[in-house]
Amino acid sequence: MITSDTTEDSVGLVETRHVSIRLPPEGLVLENGSSLASLQVAYESYGKLATAGDNVIYICHALTGDAHVAGYHSAQDKKTGWWDAMVGPGKGIDTNRFHVICANILGGCMGTTGPSSLDPRTGRPYGSSFPAITTGDMVRVQYLLLQHLGIKRLAAVIGGSFGGMQVLEWIRRYPHMVDKGVCIASAMSLSAQALAFDIVGRNAIQADSAWAGGDYYGKEQTPDQGLAQARMIGHITYLSSENMKLKFGREKKAIHEPLPRFATPFQVESYLDYQGSKFVDRFDANSYLHITEAMDIYDLAENCADPADAFRSVNSRTHVLVVALSSDWLFPPEQSLAVARALIRAGKHVSYCLLPSPYGHDAFLIEVERLADVLRTFLASVSASCVDAKVANMPSTPPPPRRFVRKRVHGELEREDYIRIIDQIVPGARVLDLGCGDGELLCELMARKTITGLGMDIDLEHVINVLRKGIDVFQCDLDAGLSVIPDQAYDYAVLSQTLQVVRKPRLVLNEMLRVAREGIVSFPNFGNWRYRLRLGLKGCMPISGTLPFEWYDTPNIHLSTLKDFRSLCRMDHIRIMDTVCIPRGWGDAALLRLSRHNMGADRVLIRIARE
Repeated sequence: MITSDTTEDSVGLVETRHVSIRLPPEGLVLENGSSLASLQVAYESYGKLATAGDNVIYICHALTGDAHVAGYHSAQDKKTGWWDAMVGPGKGIDTNRFHVICANILGGCMGTTGPSSLDPRTGRPYGSSFPAITTGDMVRVQYLLLQHLGIKRLAAVIGGSFGGMQVLEWIRRYPHMVDKGVCIASAMSLSAQALAFDIVGRNAIQADSAWAGGDYYGKEQTPDQGLAQARMIGHITYLSSENMKLKFGREKKAIHEPLPRFATPFQVESYLDYQGSKFVDRFDANSYLHITEAMDIYDLAENCADPADAFRSVNSRTHVLVVALSSDWLFPPEQSLAVARALIRAGKHVSYCLLPSPYGHDAFLIEVERLADVLRTFLASVSASCVDAKVANMPSTPPPPRRFVRKRVHGELEREDYIRIIDQIVPGARVLDLGCGDGELLCELMARKTITGLGMDIDLEHVINVLRKGIDVFQCDLDAGLSVIPDQAYDYAVLSQTLQVVRKPRLVLNEMLRVAREGIVSFPNFGNWRYRLRLGLKGCMPISGTLPFEWYDTPNIHLSTLKDFRSLCRMDHIRIMDTVCIPRGWGDAALLRLSRHNMGADRVLIRIARE
């Protein structure tokens, strides 16, 4: 809890509290059938609990973390909590708004019952007798703590790395308690490579003669060397190759005395030695063994025919945000994407984004600025909040779009497209908006047609803006396909003024009709008479409200005509269900009346389906 007033940018002085959880006569029964006779939990909390109790965020810490997330333990303490850059007044997890709780996990060594705790049945540390634990056991202890504190609901549960695995357990095990879940740089299970590093780390501890089978407490020697080696091995996986190259390269330290045999003067060796020795001062070898084992055996999809089955129990109202880190090779982005894909297949609300960073797996602890923007936006959003605003300002009968205007800015053209697209979609439909921009079209559709929707866009700023509106969104490159979306998951896939900016329009069109029953495509028609005339008479690329860019800075890389599009549809056996030709002036309108559609259309909107 907070023991002094918060400063402008910190939660200030804090203390770790310890509580004994009341257990039934059989104790805490673990998933393997063993039991613990007593349970103590160490936790910290920051920010004021709302009267309604609806502003609680629970943070799940990673492998070697603890309850000390933010602030200082004393005025002389120079070391802040492990996520102080993220948690505090006005920060990504804003303690002016939220009551934040974090507890040391079961099996830890920072105050929660673990191998170094006293066994009430013997009066001695558990040591080798401490039972095997699972991620599920850890989450159950967190749940029991919140029940002890009188917390009935969580505004969000957030965690990175192994903490992200705990988040996935939370939303599965206690679905009606969690409003939002944030899973950062994590996975449904460890890769074989990650398992290998953990196995070698555990072997290093057990090979230390001072480990004594786990019963080293109270002895003169402890397995410091083995634990330091395990930490050094693990720490390598938290960094990226790029970061290590920039930070160390092959730089050498100054040598003032002979080095031990086989020791090197490289800076990276000194760094790893420092990390190992520092870790020994604060962590317990048995805790490291038990926690890494629990992380290694965690496998959500192990007994599922489809990974989506693991998330069937997630509440349909819970919104999940999955965040990947670009240079993370311990939990690579494809594993985070697999989590998001499984949630999509299970029919749950999920958003996904990929944060660029050179810092590897540790980026969510080191480079927090962009992550803070994403979290702040996601936590502040109310599901489909744009709908309320739209409904409040919406006329009872929406005005029909004007047929054409001589001068019009690009935004007004986009707005007219939106109105025409909305007219094409039936109420209550499922809509996938490809290249969704700021999510305005989805907002309009939710307000006017009460659809359920998902946006997809490659731009992180667009993703943040869509999250702000309370809409599910995926950050992705459409040219890579839509593999995250199952077949026929949507009624409509919309591609509004985006076809010309993708590199693989043919792939995108076919993927649209794989994932949706119908597609709605709008694009500028380069066959319009104005463009032909400018090219023919002036010999230079045209600029207009529809194509408002100079040739050297345009995002449009595949300009096409209505005739080109129709030809491609015939080639790929795509049925054109409806074509709307949109004029920009009187000349366009006259040509359209003469059925010269390719010359008269300034833009086109086409509904497509499979033959």
